[in-house]
Amino acid sequence: MSWSERFLAAVEALADPVRMARGRVFAEAERVDRLKVAPHEVTARVAGLGGEAFDVALGVDAIDPADWRRVEAALAAHPVLRARLLSGELPPEVADVFAEAGTSLFPAALHMMCGCDDWGTPCDHGAAVLYALARAFDEDPFLVLAWNGRTREDLLTALRRAPAAAEEDTPDEPLTAEGFWARPSGLARLRERRPAPPVPPGFVLQVAAPPPVRVRRRDLADALLPAYEALASAAPERE
Repeated sequence: MSWSERFLAAVEALADPVRMARGRVFAEAERVDRLKVAPHEVTARVAGLGGEAFDVALGVDAIDPADWRRVEAALAAHPVLRARLLSGELPPEVADVFAEAGTSLFPAALHMMCGCDDWGTPCDHGAAVLYALARAFDEDPFLVLAWNGRTREDLLTALRRAPAAAEEDTPDEPLTAEGFWARPSGLARLRERRPAPPVPPGFVLQVAAPPPVRVRRRDLADALLPAYEALASAAPERE
């Protein structure tokens, strides 16, 4: 849901749907002018059907400083939201973090004043300002924070100072065998290797257990040794 959808879902649950529908017509007809968002108050001027203009003010309760600190810690613990905020974006999902922390960015009750004679909640002019404000939230989401008494830079400064707990808990990358059995890169690497020490003739006869066979009363290893020596002397030398 966008910021406007979240905001309207919250206020429409508190207001008379008939008045909200008329206010929406006023807003779509561009009857709302001089919309200004300040800490805890939104003001605007709305043109009535008879040509007269009415000043409207929408108030919101201040969020407790302890709640702000709890929200900032929760945002810092969300690596994705923290990164998006620090890059200059205010995702609508931030409202969910406020709710999880036990507070809300949107009013739980409508505090509205208008110069008209309609004492309904809201009057048509106040409803028009609510729709105009919802549209402004989509154009500049950080106005949601400004209405709640927090500037964009206030929140970003708090996030820069807060420890990124979720990032510190990132597990190390698992060890793999990839590249462990890599082949030598080219024949040049083979030429650079030190030559293995020469193996004496008949070495295998010395380390292997001789079979229980005798040749002309001699052990098999002793009988084969002259043959190994002859083969070694006949083999060409390696470069």
